[in-house]
Amino acid sequence: MIKYKRILLKLSGELIGDEKYGFSKEFLDFISDEVLNLKKRYDIDISIVVGGGNIIRGNDAHLYGIDKTTADYMGMLATVLNALALQSILENKGLETRVMTSIEIKSVAEPYIRRRAIRHLEKGRIVIFAGGTGSPFFSTDTAGALRAIEIKADALLKGTKVDGVYTKDPKKHTDAQKYEYLDYSYFLSNDLKVMDAAAIALCRENKLPVIVFNISQKDAIEKIIKGENVGTLIYNFK
Repeated sequence: MIKYKRILLKLSGELIGDEKYGFSKEFLDFISDEVLNLKKRYDIDISIVVGGGNIIRGNDAHLYGIDKTTADYMGMLATVLNALALQSILENKGLETRVMTSIEIKSVAEPYIRRRAIRHLEKGRIVIFAGGTGSPFFSTDTAGALRAIEIKADALLKGTKVDGVYTKDPKKHTDAQKYEYLDYSYFLSNDLKVMDAAAIALCRENKLPVIVFNISQKDAIEKIIKGENVGTLIYNFK
């Protein structure tokens, strides 16, 4: 019944964030309940990559007069704050978790070691990857693709505020049409913006399915792991 036994869930900082306080208690409660229900019902491995856009985005460096490289490192540190917040809420609900960072902050998280991450998953722990790739000029989408490939995930799930990939921005264009299936090469050649091109190129090279879906829909992740048609599936269909 389970199509995807090991998944990596990519969450943007904008989802985790709240305009007033920096963190959205409502979303953190929602996503932690979704993960809890999945672990109760199914024998699956769950890992998560978090962004940091609710705190700072490297691409916004020019707005503050900050060097782009410095801003990217600041963004990596922001993902650690989000990972710790999510970890705390997951553990308050009885789940065992580990935060692993590509930038060493030993007082609060483990350094990322691939074999150790896989071992945590095998023991049933939720692994939250923070710190992006550890290098500037790469998005957390690329970090998500990289970690998913390294841990041999069956699929990368990109949670967004819309229910898939569209021909145009559905919030601005009423005639926008949703793609149910997309080929990696079509995604890249048409410069679709839902995910970073480097992330999609990595997934194409390693034949990793990507599902873009509306994270706010209850039980959406459960439907995906069971193979139901949710969101947009990006894969090599040729």
